[in-house]
Amino acid sequence: MGVIERRTLKDRAARLFGQWGVFFKGFLEEPKMVGSIIPSSRFTVRKMLGPVKWDECKVFVEYGPGVGTYCQEVLDRLPRDGQLIVIDTNPLYIDYLKKHFRDSRFSAVLGSAEHVEEIVRAHGHDHADYVLSGLPFSTLPEGVGPAIAAATYRVIRPGGAFLVYQFSAKARDFMARHFERIDSGFEALNILPCQLFWGWKQPKP
Repeated sequence: MGVIERRTLKDRAARLFGQWGVFFKGFLEEPKMVGSIIPSSRFTVRKMLGPVKWDECKVFVEYGPGVGTYCQEVLDRLPRDGQLIVIDTNPLYIDYLKKHFRDSRFSAVLGSAEHVEEIVRAHGHDHADYVLSGLPFSTLPEGVGPAIAAATYRVIRPGGAFLVYQFSAKARDFMARHFERIDSGFEALNILPCQLFWGWKQPKP
């Protein structure tokens, strides 16, 4: 009986609050895989995407897109021949995104960020230019964070970057094992205030 009541509450939240309700429902289902109880602010989104060289971006990947807070912002900046690939382990989010985004450049994949290399290849590419992540590295299952960081470094082309936003600096520890240069930032106008990191894969000499 208790399980049925909890599901009913989550369904009611989704209906009442639309996009935020779907996001909250996903958080309740997989709290360790969702970085926040509400989506990022527009200030965080703009600052996070600021360093991207869009004229050099053909393949943009996002881990944990939730209800697509970043997706439209990325699509608005992405070249006409570019592609945005989003990866999430929660079918609730993937179903929502597929219904909401009709852009031919958009692909939503149910899967784990650990398998980003296979996912990118399956979409006809041998690398990604930029990868964005809001995954909570500090609460991911043991071994998953390091695996994601390593796979991300391998899939990003030289000159590209791993863009990470978090409430703690833990993600930087995973990034530092692979990325030669990491720029840091902070956004106070977010609930909660957010740490920002840009890990750059340096071109080979």
